[in-house]
Amino acid sequence: MASDRRSAPAESRRPAGEIESAILPGYMSGFGNSFETEALPGALPIGRNSPQKVNYGLYAEQLSGSPFTAPQATNQRSWLYRVRPGVRHTARFTRIDRGFIRTAPERDETEMPIGQLRWSPMEMPKEKTTFVNGLRTVTVAGDCESMSGMAAHMLFVNESMSREHFFNADGEFLIVAQENSLRFRTEFGVIDIGPGEICIIPRGVIFRVELLNGPARAYVCENYGGAFTLPDRGPIGANCLANPRDFHTPVASYEDVEGKHTLYVKWGGELYKTETGHSPIDVVAWHGNYYPYKYDLRHFSPVGAILFDHPDPSIFTVMTSPSETPGTANIDFVIFPERWGVAENTFRPPWYHRNIMSEFMGNVYGVYDAKPEGFTPGGISLHNTMLPHGPDVDAFEHASNVELKPVKLKNTLAFMFETRFRQRVTKYAATSPALQDDYIDCWSGLKKHFDPNRREPK
Repeated sequence: MASDRRSAPAESRRPAGEIESAILPGYMSGFGNSFETEALPGALPIGRNSPQKVNYGLYAEQLSGSPFTAPQATNQRSWLYRVRPGVRHTARFTRIDRGFIRTAPERDETEMPIGQLRWSPMEMPKEKTTFVNGLRTVTVAGDCESMSGMAAHMLFVNESMSREHFFNADGEFLIVAQENSLRFRTEFGVIDIGPGEICIIPRGVIFRVELLNGPARAYVCENYGGAFTLPDRGPIGANCLANPRDFHTPVASYEDVEGKHTLYVKWGGELYKTETGHSPIDVVAWHGNYYPYKYDLRHFSPVGAILFDHPDPSIFTVMTSPSETPGTANIDFVIFPERWGVAENTFRPPWYHRNIMSEFMGNVYGVYDAKPEGFTPGGISLHNTMLPHGPDVDAFEHASNVELKPVKLKNTLAFMFETRFRQRVTKYAATSPALQDDYIDCWSGLKKHFDPNRREPK
């Protein structure tokens, strides 16, 4: 018999720009906080973590997301009080076909030459897909074994997981909902996300994924490196960008369900499964600072130029995975949301550039200002290390000649998974019919305007 002692969180169906209540039912507010929550009164021990006997006959278990001796600022762990200990949720493992999932380093899957790449929205598979077989890797970067780099996946779910669960030992997941909504039923509680929201599932956390309103598509960043955190704001100060109060962590929720359950595990780039006779979603209470959480990207408060010129796109960083080199991210998660353009005598779209970082972009909804054609919701672009990119011909001509008055970019949300590593394209992505062979042609119409005899621009 299942027990779910919580109020169901409200599913986000509101249009972009409309602000909901600050407190969501079924969630706790704040980023990086140490939370405590219990689904039964008195399930949490007081003043200690591991008493000789836990109330209700529960087992105490610690889940560590960092080495025991990590500095206090980065030390992550939570104490779980569960019906059965984790060792009872696994039996003998069997290695299974990993399907379309790939893990860095994998360099020999395709002989595709380097170049600027773009994909139209990939179609939902016709076969039944859950979170496990619906993950389709597009790029890999870095090295999972050295805990650096990332993978970018597309996720297609047309069937809810039933008595099936998953955890990733290789990294944490950042899931960007794009089409329809998903429910993540985790050891720590329940998280619902819809288009415009993200969910972060830390390394090792068990979960299953259910549909809420039809087949769903999402973008997924698998982070092999340091856990995602909020970027330092520097001169911006304490406010704006992604504010800590807008992140939400689920309250405790548990199941006490007997019967056959399957647990899938991604470990070292391979996929394994094990079977037990009960649900692993059996945490009745927990406390700590290592847990899954969600964030509504429409709460991001952009900061930009209010007189002239165009700031670096890093000004739109929501979250960052730090590396051992200060100022050089393992991954930056950057968004391009609704915002005002007001800069005077300025080319307002992103400028043409080459970059040591590599950029995987997705379009959640609306029109991206630098690519008004061809980069549609659900699509992907990839601009790798030091390959030039920027606005297409139409965007350049429009931005160069339009009357510069305040303009609001409405109903738009694109994002970028940016990493210091080269992103290598998988065979699945290289052979996808969604790959746009003519993408490079979007710049072919850029004309030579240089005239050494004319100093002022035309």
